[in-house]
Amino acid sequence: MMWQGRGMDKRHKILIVDDTEMNRSLLSDMLGDEYEIAEAVNGLEAVQYLQKNENDIAIILLDIVMPVMDGFEVLAMMNKGKWIEHIPVIMISAETSSAYIDQAYDLGATDYISRPFDVKTVRRRVSNTIMLYAKQKMLQGMVTDQILEKEKNNYLMVEILSTIVEFRNGESGLHVMHIRIITEILLKALARRTEEYNLNSAAIALITNASALHDIGKISIAEEILNKPGKLTKEEFEIMKTHSAIGAEMLKSVPNHQNEGLVKVAYEICRWHHERYDGRGYPDGLKGEDIPIAAQVVSLADVYDALTSVRVYKPAYEHEKAMEMILHGECGAFNPVLLECLIEEGDHISKELKVRSLGGTMNNEMRNITSELLESGGITASDRTLNLLEQERIKYQFFASMSQEIQFEYNAETDMIMLSEWGANYLGTDEIALHPMDNPIIDEIIDHDALCEIRKNLRSATPAHPVVSGTYQLRIQGRERWCKLIARALWSDEEKCIYSGSIGKMIDIHEERLEMNMLKQAAAQDMLTSLYNHANAQKIISSMLKEDTDRRYGLILFDLDFFKNANDQHGHLFGDRVLKFVAKKILQNIRSEDIAARVGGDEFLIFAEYRDDFSYVVNRIFDSLADYYYNFKISISMGVAIYPKDGTTYEKLFQCADQALYSSKQEGRNQYKFYEKSMEGCLSVISPMDNEIED
Repeated sequence: MMWQGRGMDKRHKILIVDDTEMNRSLLSDMLGDEYEIAEAVNGLEAVQYLQKNENDIAIILLDIVMPVMDGFEVLAMMNKGKWIEHIPVIMISAETSSAYIDQAYDLGATDYISRPFDVKTVRRRVSNTIMLYAKQKMLQGMVTDQILEKEKNNYLMVEILSTIVEFRNGESGLHVMHIRIITEILLKALARRTEEYNLNSAAIALITNASALHDIGKISIAEEILNKPGKLTKEEFEIMKTHSAIGAEMLKSVPNHQNEGLVKVAYEICRWHHERYDGRGYPDGLKGEDIPIAAQVVSLADVYDALTSVRVYKPAYEHEKAMEMILHGECGAFNPVLLECLIEEGDHISKELKVRSLGGTMNNEMRNITSELLESGGITASDRTLNLLEQERIKYQFFASMSQEIQFEYNAETDMIMLSEWGANYLGTDEIALHPMDNPIIDEIIDHDALCEIRKNLRSATPAHPVVSGTYQLRIQGRERWCKLIARALWSDEEKCIYSGSIGKMIDIHEERLEMNMLKQAAAQDMLTSLYNHANAQKIISSMLKEDTDRRYGLILFDLDFFKNANDQHGHLFGDRVLKFVAKKILQNIRSEDIAARVGGDEFLIFAEYRDDFSYVVNRIFDSLADYYYNFKISISMGVAIYPKDGTTYEKLFQCADQALYSSKQEGRNQYKFYEKSMEGCLSVISPMDNEIED
């Protein structure tokens, strides 16, 4: 065996296998200025070299007729060792018989060069084969990255929505992460104990991800109740209990995705994670195995984390105390098998929560997602290597036609972009477009500024960070559609960063983006009245007060007098209709730039700018709201605070308006009062907190 290095720089290595020294010398002279050359005098030496250096070889030039072991036997060994999957082979032989050529291709050879050798032909075929294998490897890597990116995006969407709920709860931000950890541990323990629930790895991953949405219904609960620092009243607890049904209804309202596994499981968890095994839970009083197992597990996880975490209304209990309370039935009844799992995994859960709470959760979560994906999807290191060139071509053509993604390749030398057949049909254009920056057809599809941004990002990419991404609007056959770009820059010389083009995909995410916008809008609105919810109104008003310090504003806070009678005499559905009626009248009597919100229960807020006399505005709104809804008389008590006279922050204005409202109610209701200094101290303001566990 003999080989020789050509230069100290890192270059692609070619293994030349031929028993004739002259042939090896000629090929080495043709290729040695661009590649590192290794030589083997027969097939056996080539296989021995492969065993030690398979990861270093970019391509093999292989003769057929050789002593000891011929070229066909080398190909057979490469198939057996799976080297053929990632090392291309070009046959070099004087044999031109179709039988020889066919057998070489059947055994996985990529190309066939007949002697005598032509310098340009050899160089071009070697270069093309190496580049094609590299490109196919990048494409397969991008497919894997896309799978991981989709899983990451799904997780992030769930995380964003659940974090919105936690933000309103005033919690630390760890609750959702803790629920995911405990749920996953309990599910795996349950799967080891019984096959009754069909908990494979995919089901466990799905339930774990969906668990993050268990409390999404709390978006609709007033912050005064969510964040109350003491025990809830009976009426407040009844309101709090509605969050499970409201969360389920929110998921039930998601358009076009009711058959998605995540939506179905999240619905079960949202609606029934407060049910108890003995039937004493809510909202439906389900009992035993009538409660879906996903909801049972999240229910137990939720109780454990609530006990062991700090809340404003209570300190954190130690793990041992929490276990004692759960096992003694102080927190309701649970599935006996699940309790056995909790006993088995209790110490593991406690340690895992401490470790994960201390350090960077996102990287760990993504590593877990990747691990789960590899386990559940059967992706192994060998699967991610390249197969035979012809097999890769077939795969690429198949995926390009079936993936329903706009796949493209751009060649900088010819300034030409090539689209996949499906992508071209979807866009309603040709598969090839020259000079895309100045092409009117391309201008009809994507804005020129967006195209300039994509071009700049790709040309600014580096071999260390070659992938760029972004979200852009495309005009697809006359329709505006949001699409996600994932592209990779290519270089003819990576060391010198000589840009040669790019490959990539445009993925239609229009429905996903609209759905996210709808969910964000739902999070900003009161579910019943469609006015702003209190949290969003506070955010907007606080921002306005910081930006417009020279303007004058008024904050009106009011509630309905004797509203409880509407619920008691006519039922809660009638009461809800009264609140909707009042909300509609509010919108009819304020300007579009004014802020109207439902603070909670039957309490509303209006924030408006004024120039001359704000009492005129207040009187007009007060009079307009006095009405009847069927036989129920609507009267209101109202408190008003003025910016900047009564306060310069939202919190201060709200407190003053609240004290004025309290004064109005104390003096007989059905009136409004402006805040005065004498009202201070007549109302103690309570800072809120979640009261998830009944004493």
